[in-house]
Order: sequence, then C-alpha cells, then structure tokens
Amino acid sequence: MKISIGNDHAGPDYKKAIVAYLAQKGYQIINHGTDTFDSVDYPDFGHPVAEDVETRKADFGIVICGSGNGINMTVNKHQGIRSALCWTKEIAALARQHNDANIISIPARFTSIQQAVEMVDTFLQTDFEGGRHANRVNKIACS
Repeated sequence: MKISIGNDHAGPDYKKAIVAYLAQKGYQIINHGTDTFDSVDYPDFGHPVAEDVETRKADFGIVICGSGNGINMTVNKHQGIRSALCWTKEIAALARQHNDANIISIPARFTSIQQAVEMVDTFLQTDFEGGRHANRVNKIACS
C-alpha cells in the first residue's frame, strides 16, 4: 500500500515517527513534507498529497500542520478527497467507517506523536462500512 504524506513546519517530528512506523509495517511512502522547522506554507505540502490520492498514485494520505485545520481545508478543495481532521483514534476509525475518508489530518500542536501514530494505524486498518453511509458519501462532492 502506498501512503502520501505532507506536513508543514509544525510536523517534521510527527512525520518522521509516522514514516518510520509505516515503513516498518511495509508501507511505501511518498514524502511531500518539509523536514525543517522553518516556516512554510501548508498548501505547498497539502496539494501534492491530495493529487497523489486523487490520481491513485497513493492509496491514502496523511497531512499534518499545527491545528490540522489549514492543511485539512486545503486538501478538501480537491473533489476526490474526503479528509478528516482527527484528534483521537476513535474519530479516525469513524472517519473511515462512516465517511470513507481517504486522508487523515493531524493537529500536531494538540496531539502527541504517540497519539498520531495510533490514529494513523487505526485509520489505515479500518474499512468503510458502506451501506447507508455510501449514499451520504456519494453526496459530498460538488458536481
């Protein structure tokens, strides 16, 4: 499975830990994030992740910024993206089960690295339930 990841200056340590964990599990990683704490603009790292997921270059995406909001708003501008801002693994599971989310957004300034890794693991291991949720998900994108 291929995972695209992008982050701004709030998330290099988070990305490093998540990438190490996923690599250990055998995932392939496409890295669009910065590796420094120098101030950068989160859209520059979010859009490439969204494009990877939209074009199926990656199966899922992970985006990280300080609050998780800015980069989440950025990737959700793409029609084929359903990104969920998550701060617990339970929300990450529901984002997959009920919303068929294909990108998880992590708020680095409001979660620990351990929580972030657990959320990503839960997100990637959880299947979409379909059924009544599929009808709702099919209404999300604008035509």
